[in-house]
Amino acid sequence: MPTTYSWYPQGQRLRVPYQAPQGRRVNVIGAYFTHGPDAGRLVYRSWAGLPKSRAKHPRTTPEERAAAHGLTVDAVGPIDAERLVAFLWQVAGRPAAAGPTWRRPRPLVIALDHYSVHTSQTLLAAQPQLAAASVELVYLARYCPEQSGIEPVWNDVKQHQIPIRSFAQVADLKHAVDAALARKAHLLLHAQEKSTNVHRLAA
Repeated sequence: MPTTYSWYPQGQRLRVPYQAPQGRRVNVIGAYFTHGPDAGRLVYRSWAGLPKSRAKHPRTTPEERAAAHGLTVDAVGPIDAERLVAFLWQVAGRPAAAGPTWRRPRPLVIALDHYSVHTSQTLLAAQPQLAAASVELVYLARYCPEQSGIEPVWNDVKQHQIPIRSFAQVADLKHAVDAALARKAHLLLHAQEKSTNVHRLAA
């Protein structure tokens, strides 16, 4: 929860319900198109993190653990290198049935920061195939979030699009995050369409 200030009647204490996350969180990966025919489009995927089991031999299956938190097993887990590569192909627009010779009709440049998954061996191994499909990966300077076009999007979603901060289940948090991202994606696309129409009128 972010540190904030609020008003409350004098002599009374404002209490905000909060439950320690204990490993429960939502991880999101996203891509924001800043140029080209898809400018203004936000693509994203989210996965919920669950508390880690301390037992050497857990008695429940991953499916059962996910269900106990109101989720399916496909909606749970970290953003690992395999999920990142699959997401990059999704952003590139490659159809599920595409063959190894598939290529984008227009070049696509994807900017990444130096998060460990972005520099993993799995991603490095996928770069030749991505390049052959006309998808180029470039890395931003270290510790320079201002170079990232998606950073203001994340900040707005975190600070303004999720007004409720306390949830009974991690599934509720994930639904709130997904709803906030969908809302933000709609606003971005609407703003881009409005800007395009203004430019057309000016022309």
